[in-house]
Amino acid sequence: MTQVAGASRIAGDREVLTGEAVALDVKPASYILRAAGTIIDWVAYMLVMLGCILLLVATGGGLDESLLRALVILILVFGMVVLPTTVEVASRGKSLGKLAVGARIVRDDGGAIGLRHAFIRALVGVLEIFMTVGGLAALTGLLNARSKRLGDLLAGTYSQLERVPAPRPLELQLPPHLAGWAATADVGRLPDRLSRRIAQFVRQAPELTPAARVGLSTELAREASAYVSPLPPVDAESFLVAVAVLRRSRESRGLALEQARLEALRPVLDRLPHEFPER
Repeated sequence: MTQVAGASRIAGDREVLTGEAVALDVKPASYILRAAGTIIDWVAYMLVMLGCILLLVATGGGLDESLLRALVILILVFGMVVLPTTVEVASRGKSLGKLAVGARIVRDDGGAIGLRHAFIRALVGVLEIFMTVGGLAALTGLLNARSKRLGDLLAGTYSQLERVPAPRPLELQLPPHLAGWAATADVGRLPDRLSRRIAQFVRQAPELTPAARVGLSTELAREASAYVSPLPPVDAESFLVAVAVLRRSRESRGLALEQARLEALRPVLDRLPHEFPER
């Protein structure tokens, strides 16, 4: 993994590499979900502004016309800039629409947004959402991989999907005829990201079409063969299943041994040094 100094960077569409060289596998909200969340927010803010204007009309009959116009402008600024900024800052990147679709606005490095990010998004949103009825935001979102609107591009943010399905455990067993291979096979050099892709394929393989299943397993087996030695004489999908099972079992044993060592050291770590009396 390449070390990164100073700032974080993006590695691919889903992987965020932080300044501490930690890879975070995240999923941006899709274009449809972003559009649905934006529409909900747009309707909510429009209702707030409409309610304030109706209240002003009902209670400000004796006010000067110029003062009424100034108050209407203040209501529009409040509803289109101040309110969205306040909501996103107070909720750390969420709003009514984002709660509905299960998303959150975060920085490009995965961190929580601040006042500057929320203000830029809200200010640009006046043009691309309110003045163009979402047309500019929709066009910009179609032209980039993370469905960013113009405000996200200027603020350095994107919409991260938080409502993801819980992973299903892999109920797999190593084929008996590969027991000898598993005793000497080296799978420790397999990159974590590739290992996750293999586990995801093994989990979703029964749901794929036969052609997609063969093509994807062949491609993954080709990538994994560079990190596995020796290679078992089996087909691509059986090879991936064996690698996933072997890697999982060895990682499980490693974690169990680490936990056992920590438990053995616990009495030494908890007591006072050199039999120092407790007071």
